[in-house]
Amino acid sequence: MKTDVLIIGSGIASLQLARKLSSHLNVMVLTKMSLVTSNSYLAQGGIAASISSKDSYEQHALDTLEAGRFHNHIATVKNITKMAPVLLHDLAAAGCAFDEEKNGNWRLGMEGAHSENRIVHSGGDETGKKVIEFLVATMPAHVTIKEDVFVYELILSDKGSCIGAKAIMADGTKNRIIANHTIIATGGCGQIYEYTSNAATITGDGIALAYLAGANIINMEFIQFHPTLLYVDGKTVGLVSEAVRGEGGFLVNESGVPIMADVHPYKDLAPRHIVAQRIYQYWKKGESVYLDISKVENFADRFPGITALCKQHGINLHNKKIPVAPGCHFLMGGIETDLCGKTSVDGLYAIGEAACTGLHGANRLASNSLLEGLYMGSELATYLNEKGNQKSEATTEAETIHMHKKFKSFPSIKELQQRTMASVGIVRTEKTLQEHQLWLESYLNGEKWEVQTACSEKEAWQTYFMVLTAYLVTKAALSRTESRGGHFRSDFPEEAESWRKQTVLLKIERNEGVSDEPIKIAAAT
Repeated sequence: MKTDVLIIGSGIASLQLARKLSSHLNVMVLTKMSLVTSNSYLAQGGIAASISSKDSYEQHALDTLEAGRFHNHIATVKNITKMAPVLLHDLAAAGCAFDEEKNGNWRLGMEGAHSENRIVHSGGDETGKKVIEFLVATMPAHVTIKEDVFVYELILSDKGSCIGAKAIMADGTKNRIIANHTIIATGGCGQIYEYTSNAATITGDGIALAYLAGANIINMEFIQFHPTLLYVDGKTVGLVSEAVRGEGGFLVNESGVPIMADVHPYKDLAPRHIVAQRIYQYWKKGESVYLDISKVENFADRFPGITALCKQHGINLHNKKIPVAPGCHFLMGGIETDLCGKTSVDGLYAIGEAACTGLHGANRLASNSLLEGLYMGSELATYLNEKGNQKSEATTEAETIHMHKKFKSFPSIKELQQRTMASVGIVRTEKTLQEHQLWLESYLNGEKWEVQTACSEKEAWQTYFMVLTAYLVTKAALSRTESRGGHFRSDFPEEAESWRKQTVLLKIERNEGVSDEPIKIAAAT
């Protein structure tokens, strides 16, 4: 099977790219489950853009840098925030509807760490759903979409370029898809954590694939824990958007006392890592935290998705309190790319949450994720349209990894999630990180792998990718001996100026020639 452009994943970055690619290119989109099973589709927040006359892209950029604790790539921040209004107007001109005031102007919401109202929504708290549905509905005919396809390996040429991928198709057969350009748009890694807002498909596959192909992986220690996931019967069951706090919601303890009043000047709209850490302090004492919505007008109309979620799980909104807990929400790190999505491996690109452009720094500003996806999809489309269907110079294929070995017996996904949450969660220490790293290494190194009969090959690959991605996060978190943004270490609780622009780079070490030795993993800083 061959194509000009192969896109792995189906979030907003993927669909924006596919939509904008030239009709002269054959485009194939592979998605792990259905086309709309993605974090983008679940996104309740909106898209940040300096639309108001009182606002400016410079102020949007400053807010992004502050939230990212100045670990951001400044040029990237400027470029993306400057293009934000253009990208939204482009969507609107194509027919995508955004929420309006009575005067016909777009309604601009407020979210945490923003200094101005600049959040544009579609369908209230269903922005991701509405935008994804629009992109799917307007997808051009030269784009082929294949659902229920699991990509388990990238194919490299004899010169080290990426020339496609291997996949397990919906009918269980295996296929090689050869492509001139291969794009990873698989999202982050939220499912390696016990508590997460992420879709069930977000298991770090794309990051692991790129790592094994030799791509640079950076900033994996920076995990954003969203402060307010709906918490029911010991589980997190969905997101309660930060926009609720932007409309007047506030966090309280079991006695109804506000918990953010003296913590930060922005109070309940402080940067997410600060709010999440505050809630964690109460959790450590065994005390529950609630989101008080008594001051939010017309809650059900303003937040129909959250209202439905609460009703589904038996939460009586007449009490005006929603039980919440922090959980993994977004990965600021990922596959290192430039602003076109190019990685360190020729022919391989990454966009969306799987990529790390430097926009988010150490912590993402609310509603910058859908924006980044739109920007990266558009920029990569422009680049690939200019390149045309230029063929790869590959002459023969070389395996990404020497996989003539069988799977080892891996831990259960539940155990992996619980251990990762406990050791590489909201608060980290050297001891817990080292213990978790050793535990993960015991599965990644050593004996040849053996398939468990109860586990399909697809499930085994996915578990392996989760273990490997958890290892990359743990290794990076252990390497950074400071606290910054989404990375908090109680043994190094302060930001260190010497770490401000330092990046933890993770690279794979390869043995020359074909080898039966297990995959070797290393980190370089």
